[in-house]
Amino acid sequence: MMLKIKRVPTVVSNYQKEEGSEAPRTVGGCGRNCLKACCIQDAKLPLYAFKKINKVAGKDLVVEKCQEELPLAFLDSLVLGEWEDRVQRGLFRYDVTACETKVIPGECGFIAQLNEGRHLKKRPTEFRVDKVLQPFDGNKFNFTKVGQEEVLFQFEASEDGEVQFHPNAPVDVENSPSFVAINVSPIEYGHVLLIPRIFECLPQRIDHESLLLALHMAAEAANPYFRLGYNSLGAFATINHLHFQAYYLAMPFPIEKAPTKKIATLNGGVKMSELLKYPVRGLVFEGGDTLEDLSKVVSDACISLQNNNIPYNVLISDCGTQVFLLPQCYAEKQALGEVHAELLDTQVNPAVWEISGHMVLKRKKDFDEASEANAWRLLAEVSLSEARFQEVNALIFEAIALTEESDDNNLQCLSKDDAVDDTSTYPTVVAGSQECVVLQ
Repeated sequence: MMLKIKRVPTVVSNYQKEEGSEAPRTVGGCGRNCLKACCIQDAKLPLYAFKKINKVAGKDLVVEKCQEELPLAFLDSLVLGEWEDRVQRGLFRYDVTACETKVIPGECGFIAQLNEGRHLKKRPTEFRVDKVLQPFDGNKFNFTKVGQEEVLFQFEASEDGEVQFHPNAPVDVENSPSFVAINVSPIEYGHVLLIPRIFECLPQRIDHESLLLALHMAAEAANPYFRLGYNSLGAFATINHLHFQAYYLAMPFPIEKAPTKKIATLNGGVKMSELLKYPVRGLVFEGGDTLEDLSKVVSDACISLQNNNIPYNVLISDCGTQVFLLPQCYAEKQALGEVHAELLDTQVNPAVWEISGHMVLKRKKDFDEASEANAWRLLAEVSLSEARFQEVNALIFEAIALTEESDDNNLQCLSKDDAVDDTSTYPTVVAGSQECVVLQ
């Protein structure tokens, strides 16, 4: 059975309008000053070329974890400066700094924001929630239709290994650059979109290259309060054009403070853990000998979820050294009529930010009555059941094992303190002086 749910997507661009509506500006080409062939050929946009981490034996060196007392990185200042410029130019639909925000009392420290602006002037759209992978449709809104004034800069790896910034660089359409653009309906200060290889018109699905680009952006920003998020189709992505979101929040997300249980140390030194004492079941991937090691493991896991039609969200934190992977089922329950009416009345779509503990509320009533119990109740509806979560974990382990190069590399040892519980459905624990997880 094909499940459909009426989705009311947040407007992320000033050009995301009903068919036939007037464009907000008229500048050359088609009159929209867009990113399509009619307007982009002679355009010049700022270009930030990031420094790929120095290579040893063909791999990137590990990126250091975030430190709170670091000088402002150039990318960090560029994002904030360009974003503030767009504020002064009146490109945002509301002033997000005027939105009320509070920390909800309780152990988790959920954060509530009253953001009534995101609830206005939306257009209804039919989105399938039973398919994570859907083909790109150029007739629907996509990021080639945004105005050039909404783009902050192009973002790519430097060819000579050094950071470079060009304020007026040609747009190399043939090589499909990645763009960083504003979200005109921001959740927080500095809310931007990272759009990998924009002119390839990729659907909303993670691949190795796109996730690595997102990790590089987090590492390059070098700010612990700058996180990137990703929503798959079926997990409240509303635009089927590959993109990540990112913004600044000057406090820890509740999910970042949740305890974890180590499951395994994977190839390249990537540690895999399970979230504990949190309403949404999920996995945490950390560290690694290289940024590419972490990206490969996490993207393999994401690809497995996509191929098995499992909606999910991703949070990238700690300057790109920590990634939360969160399979979810809220939209499916919603389509099947299994979500309580009072939760539906809040009109909260629990995507990556809400699941991470930043509750974006659209009604003052919900903001005034916000409590840890209410937040927990909503997020608990998002989570997979324990049985289903273990099934999904088994799929992820299988995917990671299949991408390893040799059987020897599939044997990863843990200390006894970190060993997987005997009652879990994770791969076999082999007895010995050390307990080893065999990925098979």
